[in-house]
Amino acid sequence: MTTKMRSEIAEQPAALRATLDALLPQVGEVRRLGEQTRQLLFIARGTSDNAAVYGRYLIEAHAGRLSALAAPSIATTYRRRLDLDGVLAVAVSQSGRTEEIVETLEWAGDCGARTVAITNGGPESPLALAADLALCTVAGEEKAVPATKTYTTQLAAMAVLALGLGADVNAADLDRVPDAVDKLIDNPGDLDALVEGLADKPGVVVSGRGLAFSTALELALKLKEACYLHAMGLSYADLLHGPIAVVDEDTPAILVAAQDGPTLPGTIALAERVTGAGAAAFGVGGGTRLAAVSTASLHGPDLPEWVAPLGLIVPGQLLTEALARRLGIDPDAPRGLNKVTQTD
Repeated sequence: MTTKMRSEIAEQPAALRATLDALLPQVGEVRRLGEQTRQLLFIARGTSDNAAVYGRYLIEAHAGRLSALAAPSIATTYRRRLDLDGVLAVAVSQSGRTEEIVETLEWAGDCGARTVAITNGGPESPLALAADLALCTVAGEEKAVPATKTYTTQLAAMAVLALGLGADVNAADLDRVPDAVDKLIDNPGDLDALVEGLADKPGVVVSGRGLAFSTALELALKLKEACYLHAMGLSYADLLHGPIAVVDEDTPAILVAAQDGPTLPGTIALAERVTGAGAAAFGVGGGTRLAAVSTASLHGPDLPEWVAPLGLIVPGQLLTEALARRLGIDPDAPRGLNKVTQTD
């Protein structure tokens, strides 16, 4: 049986191509908004919040602008006005219909921010209509509850946002992303070994740092919602400050990294520490160096670090879908979840 989730994972190369084709012409509009602002505030929940984490690291590391994640309850529950003059508020929602996110973006605008929406809901969605500029992704309808193609296209929108804000990256790297994702779908690595390595485990720690941190958070979320694992997503710096004590023979670690970049040596050292303590360390990405010190590994994309997260999550998505089926769970419709979540 082919699940909707598996089919939608396979649609990602086309969705990424369509999204980049649609959004790259908007770089100039982003640049004009950027000239009126100096820092960013990301507004999101759930998977979209993980995309915002990528946006934050990307903007700070490569565009040199202070960025932060909003607490929507300041707007919707505490109803506190803030001085957001000089802020570019970026709201992220797959559907564009999550009332809390729409309300928080409107609040940001009322507080003096310029506003951007990133959504797959189209230009007529409430979120897009509330923003000064809408970056509408072109993922098509997503039927499985766990987000896959809507997440990776959000990351593509974040990359376009970074270009508009003057990031010191090579825009041509984006042209390589769809083919790199296609290659990972065809050959994700030792998927069966990771499925069997997690099938009898109650929990797992998923760790990465820097630009790969967003992937660790998103993979942990997918394993929670589709496989019902107690999955903890952590920066490896935070993991070393105590939580590493939970990693043992019953709680393996999944370690995520790009094939290059400043966080790779630390990820390799962490894998060595985990396996040295008698626990399993499963690598995702990190090239041959991380694979060499891992219990088993999944391939990462052949992409530079700044765009690697657009591909790094893909083997994790495949792992989630396969593990759910191995556990007898329908990954398309996990218990207690709906496609659009409303919060008070």
